Amino acid sequence: MPMTTTTIKEDYTKNIISALPYCLTTTDFKVGKKYQGKVRDTYDLGDKLLLVTTDRQSAFDRILASVPFKGQVLNLTSAWWFEKTEYIIPNHLIAVPDPNVTIAKKCQVFPIEFVVRGYVTGSTSTSLWTQYQKGVRNYCGNTLAEGLRKNQRLEKPMLTPTTKEEKHDRPISPQDIIAEGWMTKEDFEYTANAALRLYQFGVETAAKHGLILVDTKYEFGKDADGRIVLLDEIHTPDSSRYWLADSYEQRFSHQQEPENIDKEFLRLWFSEHCDPYRDAVLPVAPENLIVTLASRYIQLYEMITGLAFHFSGENGVLDRIRRNIAGYI
Repeated sequence: MPMTTTTIKEDYTKNIISALPYCLTTTDFKVGKKYQGKVRDTYDLGDKLLLVTTDRQSAFDRILASVPFKGQVLNLTSAWWFEKTEYIIPNHLIAVPDPNVTIAKKCQVFPIEFVVRGYVTGSTSTSLWTQYQKGVRNYCGNTLAEGLRKNQRLEKPMLTPTTKEEKHDRPISPQDIIAEGWMTKEDFEYTANAALRLYQFGVETAAKHGLILVDTKYEFGKDADGRIVLLDEIHTPDSSRYWLADSYEQRFSHQQEPENIDKEFLRLWFSEHCDPYRDAVLPVAPENLIVTLASRYIQLYEMITGLAFHFSGENGVLDRIRRNIAGYI
């Protein structure tokens, strides 16, 4: 597929290529009880959690590839946003002892993902554009007007929750969340309001840095004191979709895809080369796609935070993590 013209800093490429053999894909720290998710390895330390964000790249409910430095970008980006959004809602963050690691409060997680969308777009089965093309005009309790175009901005942000189930997430309306007993009405209303406020803050912050926060997802839970807190990650290129703001209007008017700075182009590549939901074996993503994706992740981190990304090198990453977490286990 043709690449967009997103600017990639050339000095990233050498660092990324040299790190390709050293992606952090598995961990085996002999502490607590381990749970392996699509991207994070979680170690239950009793009263707290050790969360290791790996370089595994997921989409379509499966692992697609490994991306150098991705885990560091996700972990550090979330830490930055957690600090900036504490005035909206408290979060689970205790410490960040390593670029790939977060020490977090142990919480009771709500089994609902709070997806907030500002545009009609996407390529997965649950994306708003995919559903809209199928004729869906009421999605998760939201009414959609006729005549919408792909990548068009919605009149106002739309909350489209999904259930967190073993095989596939299921879109669900607020009414059904309460009726089916997933959450109490009080807890849902509090978290829904927090999600919309977080998204609005994210949109405003991204705009200051030349970005459009297109859509994102949030997870919430209750800590040991019964407070509702923000969990997992926030406004990362894994949990969110970002476009470059300065070219959006022109590209939209010419029915061109926006310049993205997230993993959407990798999703599209797999959609064009296989059936990622049904094929047992997936093709190997070309190296240039992996390098480009890593570059975009790093670029996004720098654009959002204003900080320079530190290339610590992936060779010996497990030993580095062991040293850095020693005081927390």
